[in-house]
Amino acid sequence: MNQNAEEKRQNQLKKAGTVAFFAFLTLIIVFNLAPSYALMMGLLIGIITGNPFAKQTKSVTKYLLQGAVVGLGFGMNFTAVVAAGKDGFVFTLLTISAAIGLGYVLGRVLKVERTISYLISVGTAICGGSAIAAVSQVLDADEKDISVSIGTVFILNAIALFIFPPIGHYFGMNQQQFGIWAAIAIHDTSSVVGASAHYGNEALMTATTVKLARALWIIPMALLTAVVFKKKSSASSFPWFILFFVFASLVNTYLHLPAEVGHAILFVSKLAFSVTLFFIGTGISMKNIRAVGARPLLQGVILWVVILVSSLMLMINY
Repeated sequence: MNQNAEEKRQNQLKKAGTVAFFAFLTLIIVFNLAPSYALMMGLLIGIITGNPFAKQTKSVTKYLLQGAVVGLGFGMNFTAVVAAGKDGFVFTLLTISAAIGLGYVLGRVLKVERTISYLISVGTAICGGSAIAAVSQVLDADEKDISVSIGTVFILNAIALFIFPPIGHYFGMNQQQFGIWAAIAIHDTSSVVGASAHYGNEALMTATTVKLARALWIIPMALLTAVVFKKKSSASSFPWFILFFVFASLVNTYLHLPAEVGHAILFVSKLAFSVTLFFIGTGISMKNIRAVGARPLLQGVILWVVILVSSLMLMINY
């Protein structure tokens, strides 16, 4: 009797999961929901009902994520970003190296699983979800690692949108100072744009250019990751999608695609990123969450606060 009741409950959960899966997926696509919301919807399904299409989503997630990263290249002006990168090359190298180094130390101290610790550090150092997405493909990270890392970054991004402009005004930062600070201390480009746009037009232009220049570091970081984490080197293990990412940015810069085409590709890529995170979220169960614990979030918070405060002090005296 109890066995029949349990089977009935499992069937009901599966049906509910199927309905929720298609309902949430439709909402994400129709309303072009942000990646953070998509991930949250996926987590609700994964935790409450389980993913009814686990095999199918797992098989497409990797390629969909790589395609989304490549498509984001069409939102970059390669010439402008490289020019900005040259001006602050040493400074950018030092800040990225410091962030990843500190992340490594924190990960060891807090005993965070190596892959998750590295993804959080890279996401904090460079450009949040995009960097995690790119590097995770080189590492062959599983859904749990990606979800925990991106989830940590997105929580802090949401906080940054609200607290950065008031902090900037409190310390009397000018537009350029705030733009540079936001680009360094806020993870994702979208959140950088949101916070700096609220501060002023000059801050927005400065922040966007500096952040995109930092985003170029995804390329050497992915290649370095392939060398450090892979014991064997082969054509199949080389992160080819990173080269396609560069190619996309070159096409966007030099072939002068119609604005409508570029915007359409970028729109589809961002949507694909949201759908991918939804799929990833559905693969996370309460068992996974308990296994990971609160330590990755603590690592992300400590790392972010250190970078936030140190870069703020630097910009105030800049």
